[in-house]
Amino acid sequence: MAITAKDVQTLRQATGVGILDAKRALEENNGDFDAASQWLRVQGLASAAKRTDRENSEGAVTVVKDGAHASIVELKSETDFVAKSDAFVAVVDDMAAQVAANGEDAIAGFKDQLETMLTTLKENIEVGRVVRLSAGADEVIETYLHQQAGRGVNAVAVVVKGGSSELAHDIAVHIAFTKPSFLRREDVPAAEVDAERATIEEISRNEGKPDAALPKIIEGRLNGWYKERVLLEQAYVKDEKQTITQLLGSASITAFAQVVIGG
Repeated sequence: MAITAKDVQTLRQATGVGILDAKRALEENNGDFDAASQWLRVQGLASAAKRTDRENSEGAVTVVKDGAHASIVELKSETDFVAKSDAFVAVVDDMAAQVAANGEDAIAGFKDQLETMLTTLKENIEVGRVVRLSAGADEVIETYLHQQAGRGVNAVAVVVKGGSSELAHDIAVHIAFTKPSFLRREDVPAAEVDAERATIEEISRNEGKPDAALPKIIEGRLNGWYKERVLLEQAYVKDEKQTITQLLGSASITAFAQVVIGG
C-alpha cells in the first residue's frame, strides 16, 4: 500500500510523534492507521511524544570543572522523585563532564540515551540550560553546587582574573545565595532600567514626595534596585560591610554563570 504524506501527517497529529517515526510505523504495518498507532504505543514512542507537552519544572543540575574549563548542565524532569534518583543524577554528571572536556556540542551525543529515558521513566525529560566557561591567562575558574536530596539544584561557575582560587570559590558561593542577574550595571538592558525608573517615580509621587526631592529619591531607590541584580554592587554575604567590588580588590570577574532548578 502506498503511504502518502497526508497519511504520515494524520498519524503524527494523532500520536504526537515525529515524521520519521510516523512514516516507519505506517511502513511496518502496511499503511494500516490503527495498527500503526498501536505499534507506536508498543514501542513507547507515541506516549513519549505526548509527554513532551507536560511541564517539567523539576530536574537536576551539576557543574564540572576540567582544567581551565567548567560546565553547567541542567536536565529537566516532571518530578523530584525522578530527578533525585541515582541513575538520573549520573546522566547529568556525565553530560557535564563531556561538555567541560569537549564543548557544548557534546550534548548531542546523549540524544539516544535521552530518548530511552523519556520512554522508560514516563516523564518529560529534556536538556535545559547548558553553559561552558573557560579561564584564560592569569585567570582562575571555580565552581559551587548546592544539593538537596542527593541532586544538584543550584550550580555556579565563575572566572576571576588576577585573583586566587579561594577568592573565586568565595564569590561562587556568594552568587549561589544572592542570584545576581548581571555582572555590572552597564549589562542591565536600558529598557529594564527605564521601566524601573518610571515605576519608582510613580511610587514616589504616590507617596507624596515633593517634586524637588524626586531626582535624589529616584536615584537612591534605583541604586538599591541595582544592588539586588548586579553582582559587583552586591554586599558580600560573609561580610556585608564590603561589596563584591571591594572584596575583589585588584582582581576582576571575567564571567559567571548560574543555573537554578525551577528558576
